[in-house]
Amino acid sequence: MTGKPSRPEPVTAVIDTAGQWLPRRMAEVEQGLRDAAGMPGELAGDALETLEAGGKRMRPMLVLLCAGREAGPAAVRSGVAVELVHMASLIHDDVLDRAPLRRGRPTVYAQAGRDRATTLGDRLFATAFDILVDGGDRAAVSELSATAVDLARGELMQRRGAWNLALEEDEYFRRCGLKTGRLFAAACVLGRGSVEPAGGEAIGRFGHRIGIAFQLLDDVLDISGPPERTGKARGTDLLDGTVTLPLIDAIRTDAGLAEIDLRALDAEGAAAVCDRIEATGALDRVRATAIGLIERAKADLDGLGIEPGQRELLELIADGVVSRYS
Repeated sequence: MTGKPSRPEPVTAVIDTAGQWLPRRMAEVEQGLRDAAGMPGELAGDALETLEAGGKRMRPMLVLLCAGREAGPAAVRSGVAVELVHMASLIHDDVLDRAPLRRGRPTVYAQAGRDRATTLGDRLFATAFDILVDGGDRAAVSELSATAVDLARGELMQRRGAWNLALEEDEYFRRCGLKTGRLFAAACVLGRGSVEPAGGEAIGRFGHRIGIAFQLLDDVLDISGPPERTGKARGTDLLDGTVTLPLIDAIRTDAGLAEIDLRALDAEGAAAVCDRIEATGALDRVRATAIGLIERAKADLDGLGIEPGQRELLELIADGVVSRYS
């Protein structure tokens, strides 16, 4: 195994456009992640396998892009910490969802059981904060701590809303803001703050919007598939009882969807419900909402004093959220 994450085309485009500084810093982030995977006993293998499963590394890339060419060791540490928190939250999500697959591979939960997966997630969370504390990054510790709390709040919202076909759209967006948008926002804040301590918060809106767009499009893919692209079964959210915007939107057109017993669905039944959702045109409407969020995110960069070249890269990664799922 090489340990190198797979690079979807939009991420590759950002790296190619940036020039030498970004690949160099991303390589440092990757090495930091591998160093963090050095844990005692069986956890080391689990951590390394989770790392080598890949991922887009969009969050650490956002840290570096928001820091710009001046990105130094503080930005690299923040990039590593943000990705570790992301990895930990996915492992914990897999435990709660009893998920068999993640990115097309068996989850730590499926391979090693609940206790070891939970312990690994806890260890990755702790390691993220150790890295920032060791670097003396007090502001970064505060930002990531608040983010971790919001991630937990978002997960609790998802648990409370499970199986609820009457879930309101506003609650769905609040949940996405906490579970996904918040960590994207933190990545931007940490990056900007690493080179301009007083200038981090405003750029968080940019990250928050593209994070929500990212989640919207991920929810579209859960309905449209195919499994070989998503790394999980089509309709996994339905089987988990997670109500997402495509379903909320589709119910407005096909009221019979509100009468489905999600708890009774098997894989074949979930695929049939996915077909009904797609037939309403909901996926196109949700995609349009995501594209609108991306355009608003790019407008958020106005007046932040970002250099033209840096702005080009931030807009490119924002556009990449959409093209990644097209």
